[in-house]
Formats: sequence, structure tokens, C-alpha cells
Amino acid sequence: MLSKAYNLAIREWEWLEKNPVSMVSMEKEGNGRDRWLTHNEAERLIRRLEPPLKQIVIFAINTGMRQDEILSLKWPAVDIARRAVVVMKSKNGRRRTIPLSNHAIEALRDQSNLRYLHTDLVFTNEAGGKIDRSKMTRKFKKAVSKTGLEDFRFHDLRHTCATWLAQAGHDIYFISRWLGHEDVSMTQRYAHHCVDSLRVGVTAFDSVHNLTTFQAM
Repeated sequence: MLSKAYNLAIREWEWLEKNPVSMVSMEKEGNGRDRWLTHNEAERLIRRLEPPLKQIVIFAINTGMRQDEILSLKWPAVDIARRAVVVMKSKNGRRRTIPLSNHAIEALRDQSNLRYLHTDLVFTNEAGGKIDRSKMTRKFKKAVSKTGLEDFRFHDLRHTCATWLAQAGHDIYFISRWLGHEDVSMTQRYAHHCVDSLRVGVTAFDSVHNLTTFQAM
């Protein structure tokens, strides 16, 4: 922020000729945020929302898709019969397919009842155009505040999806592929939720190896 202020003073007001902090190394913003909703919190939040934001939030929790991926989603990328949606171009430039839960499909069916003929967008504003991110964010923040949630952003719905997948017993490799992470280390933050999948691994190990064999050694 300080550097931006100096740059503004140089470009707009000509108070300075050089930014005195331009040579100071900037600390990288941490990407280890892991804020997520419990099922109870999610239900409380959703009850506060009106369409189409309600359907968008439900869809975000159930797919883990990024905000722009959801707002840019078009009907040709949706396959209800196969219960899947295709993200044509994710943040890393790769295409990925995401399975759809019953709740995600229900949200899509709600939207199909309001489908506009002049656009293929799944989630639209009242005029059938693309939803303005800033307006949607303001409505979302207002609902979050009324729900009594603290320090919760729209992107945290993606964390919520990943955490629920981990709590359901899916390992980080499964979650990494679901979210479209380039590197599994980005998904590592959810590893502490994967205890159930580790137990499954131990059970499988015991079923293959006879414990008495080791005891006799």
C-alpha cells in the first residue's frame, strides 16, 4: 500500500521523482488460508440468500469451482445425464471435469427454469447477462455478516468443498485433481482432514498381510 501511494504521488501529483520504497523486497502474500464452513454454518448461510446467489453458493460448495469459473459457466459444458460439468479453461489453463452431487444438480435445474434464449450462461443477472462480481460480492458479504460468520470470503467456499471431501475420506491426490491444482503441495493444507482415508489404507494393509507372520519373525 505504501509503494502504491508513492507511485500515485509520482504519476498524478508530481510530488516526487522516485519511489523510495521501490527497492524494498515485498513479502509474498500467504496462500495457506484454510477457512471453511461446517455443515451447520453452510445451512445457515444458504437460508440467508436469494436466487441466483443461493444457487451459486450451493454450486460452489458442491463443486469447489472458482468464482469466475462459475460465473462464466455455460450450458454446453453441463452434462446432467453424466452428472458432470466441464471447466473448459481453469486458472492453470487446463480443462477438467467435475462430478455433480445431487445438490449441485438441483441448483442447475433451478437455473434451467430461468434460462434465457439469448445466452448460454448458466448463472445470469435479471437481464440475462453475466453477473457482476463486485455486486455479487457485496451481497455475499452482507449475507455472511447477517449469518454471524467471521472472516469468510467467497473463495472460502472452495476450501469448504475440499475440506468436506477430505472429511469424507478422500485423499489429497483425489482432492488435488478435483480442484485442478497443478501441484499436490497446494492441496496439502487439507491433509489433516484425511484421517478416515488413512484408516482405510491401514485396513487394506491388514487384509493383505497376516499379522502372525510378523509376530513369528
